[in-house]
Amino acid sequence: MAARTGSDAEALDQDHARSRIEVQRFTEAQVFLDEVGPFLAEHEAEHNLLFGIAATLIIDPDRFRDPPFLAAITRENEVVGAALMTPPSNVVLSLVDDTDAIPALAHELGRSQFSVPGITAPVDVARRFAQLWTERHGLTGRVATSERIYRVERITPPTGVSGTIRTATDADRDLLIEWMRAFFIEALESHGESETETLVDSGLQTGSRTFYLWEDDGRPVSMAAATGPTPNGIRVGPVYTPPDARRHGYASAVTAAASQAQLDAGRRFVFLFTDLENPTANRIYQAIGYEPVIDVDQWTFEPVRQP
Repeated sequence: MAARTGSDAEALDQDHARSRIEVQRFTEAQVFLDEVGPFLAEHEAEHNLLFGIAATLIIDPDRFRDPPFLAAITRENEVVGAALMTPPSNVVLSLVDDTDAIPALAHELGRSQFSVPGITAPVDVARRFAQLWTERHGLTGRVATSERIYRVERITPPTGVSGTIRTATDADRDLLIEWMRAFFIEALESHGESETETLVDSGLQTGSRTFYLWEDDGRPVSMAAATGPTPNGIRVGPVYTPPDARRHGYASAVTAAASQAQLDAGRRFVFLFTDLENPTANRIYQAIGYEPVIDVDQWTFEPVRQP
């Protein structure tokens, strides 16, 4: 996306001023959820990431280094959109019930002191925000990852996979850190050692993340985690199997068993995200009962490269 002149930003400000859209900021995640929760719950699966991050902010506030950006976008006191960001991660934006909600959010973020590395949102919403943001700030934008949200209410466990599931404990800490680090390197091509340790430790200590291990003949061969509770569900992820244990069905088995454990605990739904460039993952999750809900894009914003 090419940068545009300052007149585009001025037009955006004028459009925002003419609208009756308002952006309300919050400093506490619980107050934010009290305001936007009913709106998000109308499409719970689509908004499971927003629910989940907000819940983590409440359960484990020390998990995040910097204060979050929390915002409700309203028209005449009715919520039409919601957004949050936990720096240095992307802004996460909901579905929107008013087209003016996206420029209003871009306007508010532009006024804030937050650095915006990218946007994670349903495809059309993400594209619209990315267009506005990059034009306004002289940046380029690219889709870093295209994902699909899945939801399940009833699991069909795979057959013919040897082994059993168990919940990980503090004794598994080193293995969990090793496998989480390997997952981030493989999936994101980056990792931070201290960040990975903090994520595992906070999950084990606060219960904000439950880790499951699939064992075959007494040896851990695959991992899944459950985190990010919503009013009626929870998200499973990441799922990781080390290379030497792949192609035995362990990922399917641990995902199915972890999901069933959450349903047995009273969850109505379990959600997960898949990378659309990974057809194997999309296939195996559908085989155990997961159904596609919506596609989500993660955009990254970067400076314009000079010739």
